[in-house]
Amino acid sequence: MIAFVSGRVAAAGPDGAVIDVHGVGLSVQCTPATLAGLRVGDEANVPTSLVVREDSLTLFGFADDDERTVFELLQTASGIGPRLALAMLAVHTPNALRRALAGEDLAALTKVPGIGKKGAQRIVLELKDRLGGPVGGADEVRAPVPAEAWREQVHMGLVNLGWSARDADAAVDAVAADLDGGAAPPVAVLLKAALKKLSK
Repeated sequence: MIAFVSGRVAAAGPDGAVIDVHGVGLSVQCTPATLAGLRVGDEANVPTSLVVREDSLTLFGFADDDERTVFELLQTASGIGPRLALAMLAVHTPNALRRALAGEDLAALTKVPGIGKKGAQRIVLELKDRLGGPVGGADEVRAPVPAEAWREQVHMGLVNLGWSARDADAAVDAVAADLDGGAAPPVAVLLKAALKKLSK
């Protein structure tokens, strides 16, 4: 088990980052929100979880220890692998997931790509007691953000990932045009959309 990696952020992309640990570049898969906090060239300490498969070793990175714990607990439910667990954390904070499970909020769970109503019911049944209630005082949710408030957050995330301010502006404008005045989805989703614009 690799509990964390500590070193310089050598590269960052839409789905992960490379951390230079004493000359060895470790590829770490992360949620967009976690990636937004990693700036190329800066030192970082990233809590991690190593997933071992027959044909691969994949390192997943998180914003904090709580996010990693929830990631590992999610995978104890049938049908949830590391990719789906990471997708759940891209849409919801750990506390939002705890609330959704405790309150049997199927609508919140089905916001995650890849989870339907039956899957959400099974997840509630299997994980409701394992995940526990929300922890800490902050009631943070990766929820829809007020109109225009997201622009600065996504711009900062792109700059932290190594894009120029000019490129970041263009990507944010392109995403805003796609929204066409509608309600903005979570910042993590908007950041991923902006990264797709930049990769074209």
